[in-house]
Amino acid sequence: MTSKQSIPKTQLSKTKKQTLNVTIDRPIGYTDKFGNVYPLNYGFVEGIIGGDGEEQDVYILSRKISEPIETFQGDLIAVITRNDDVEDKWVVAPPNENFSIEEIREKVHFIEQYFDSEIKLIYGTFTN
Repeated sequence: MTSKQSIPKTQLSKTKKQTLNVTIDRPIGYTDKFGNVYPLNYGFVEGIIGGDGEEQDVYILSRKISEPIETFQGDLIAVITRNDDVEDKWVVAPPNENFSIEEIREKVHFIEQYFDSEIKLIYGTFTN
């Protein structure tokens, strides 16, 4: 049995890039109960608890992956802080694939448009 851990926002903002294993539960093409169609793979990091008490949610960004996948291993490149919600979202990409804040904003707009969100790149990744 693995222990679950929670990473405080203040600690995460100082975290260097790290590799994560993500389980995909909303693959490309998934439609949620509100009618939002996911243009990217979205999942969670098992064993890390987010602000909502569930496992930490993750957007998967990649210039090479355009099909639904079941699992993904990549680097944490950014954190999306929702100022009007209890949880943050993490952004994970393949090693050596970097995205600017504007590129991330465009790719996650399909959901983040409903929240007051800010994107913070993890130190050591590409910046605008």
